[in-house]
Amino acid sequence: MNINEYLRLIAGTVVIASTLAAVYVDPMWLWLTGFVGLNLFQSAFTKWCPMITLLRRLGVNE
Repeated sequence: MNINEYLRLIAGTVVIASTLAAVYVDPMWLWLTGFVGLNLFQSAFTKWCPMITLLRRLGVNE
């Protein structure tokens, strides 16, 4: 897998997990869902994503 596939996998997993946590634990978990969405939105304009920076440091292939 390349770095973009890892990014999509991580973002999707966090969105699903936080949505389930909001339904079954506490609605405040929706803030995490919104945070992920906001990061994806800003990365479309700034061409910078914090998770991609972290994945590069971990040695994930481009």
